[in-house]
Amino acid sequence: MKSVCVFCGSSPGNSSSYADTARELGRALAAHGLALVYGGGRVGLMGEVASSALAAGGAVVGVIPHSLALKEIAQEDCTELVVVNTMHERKALMADRSDAFVALPGGYGTCDELFEILTWAQLGIHRKPVAILNTNGFFTPLLAWLDHIVTEGLLKSKHRALLVVADSVPELLAKLTAWVPAEPTTKWVTPEER
Repeated sequence: MKSVCVFCGSSPGNSSSYADTARELGRALAAHGLALVYGGGRVGLMGEVASSALAAGGAVVGVIPHSLALKEIAQEDCTELVVVNTMHERKALMADRSDAFVALPGGYGTCDELFEILTWAQLGIHRKPVAILNTNGFFTPLLAWLDHIVTEGLLKSKHRALLVVADSVPELLAKLTAWVPAEPTTKWVTPEER
């Protein structure tokens, strides 16, 4: 593992623990020699994780759409700042440049990125770890909802297990380092499962 993509909010949120954890993650990635790949913004939790990684001597690859870069929210001092045309290009490039994915607290954009990359794992498009850092239990309601989806028969347990959960930065890095991809599975039922 050489690079970790971090999905997180462009706002700081109401709890200072979110920014504290984002900064801790940025420093830890740098300390472990892991490049940060992220959405290229200098605001909110995105800015916290990137600035901390840079300050600790880490490599940071920001990927930002032209429309957002024009609004002057790009982190201009990234090791590499890639400006793309669309959000779709942004997500595809971030996925290509990353060996693992981590979601911190965030809103619609973070959820979109997390669920798209989980769906790609479910479909076998990639075999990389996908994790959430459950700062202050932020994702606990989401995890309960995912369990409900399994109970309702709309998600298989083996696909629910694709999401790695950690409550601290050290636990997260340990789980990402130890992660071994499961055998490829199919989303669709086989004839004997009907």
